[in-house]
Amino acid sequence: MVPFLHAVLVVIKLLQVHLVSCVREVRLLRRQTKTSLEVSLLEKYPCSKFIIAIGNNAVAFLSSFVMNSGVWEEVGCAKLWNEWCRTSDSVHGLSPTEAYCVFYRLKSNPAVFLCQCSCYVAEDQQYQWLEKVFGSCPKKNVQVTVLTCRHTTDYKSSEPAGSLPSPFLKALKTQNFKDPVCCSLLEQPNFVHDLPAAVLSYCQVWQLPAILYLCYTDVMKLDLLTVEAFKPVLSSRSLKGLAKNIPQSTETLKKLTAANEVQSNIYT
Repeated sequence: MVPFLHAVLVVIKLLQVHLVSCVREVRLLRRQTKTSLEVSLLEKYPCSKFIIAIGNNAVAFLSSFVMNSGVWEEVGCAKLWNEWCRTSDSVHGLSPTEAYCVFYRLKSNPAVFLCQCSCYVAEDQQYQWLEKVFGSCPKKNVQVTVLTCRHTTDYKSSEPAGSLPSPFLKALKTQNFKDPVCCSLLEQPNFVHDLPAAVLSYCQVWQLPAILYLCYTDVMKLDLLTVEAFKPVLSSRSLKGLAKNIPQSTETLKKLTAANEVQSNIYT
C-alpha cells in the first residue's frame, strides 16, 4: 500500500510541476485571431529597427512622443502570468496601471517595430520571451533600442546621493553598436536587471547592435519629469524622425500623467 501511495504522490507532484510550467509559459499571439504564432515575431516580419519600452514611464514616453506621431499597426501581444502580474486580455483602451506587452509596426515603414511592455517578465520567462520575439537565430541587420527605469538607490557612485540630479539618463551598449550615444555610459560597478539585461545580453551574444537607455529616478510610478528625461533619445538614429510634433506630444504626455494621478488617488 505504501509504495502505491508513494507512486500516486509522485504523479501528483509531476502534474503540479507540469501545470505550473504551462501557466508560466510565454505565448505570442496574433493581432486579430489571438492564436499563437508558429515562428518568432522577427522571423515572421522583417525588421530593421526594434524599439522596446519596458516599464510604465518608458511606455508612456513612446506612447506620447513616438506612437502619437505616426500610424502604428498592432501585430501581436505576449501573454504571460507570474507571481507579480497577469497580462490583460484586451490591448485596447489600456490604462497605465494594467499589465501588457504589445508589439507594433509603423505603417509607413513596416520594418520599424515597437514593443510596449508594462508587465514584469520573471527570470524563468525571459528566455522564452527572447525566443518568441527574436527567434533562435536572429538576423544581424536589426538595431535594438531598449528604454527602461531604475530607482536612484540602485545607482552606485562615489558622489553623495543627494548631489545627483534626478532623474538622469545612462546608456549601456553592445560591442556592435557604433552610433553616437545620447548620454554618458553607465559606469562600473553598476549593472542592469531583469528583461532589459536579458535583451542586451542576447544581443551581445548574437552580435546585434543594441543600446539600453536607463533612466534613474526617485519616482517609479508614472511621472512627468521621469518620462521627459528620455527626450535626448529622440535625437538618436533609431528614433530620429519618428517623433514629429514635440509640443503636441508633450501635451499628450501631460494629459496621460494627469489622468493617471486621478486614477491613482484613492480619495477621488
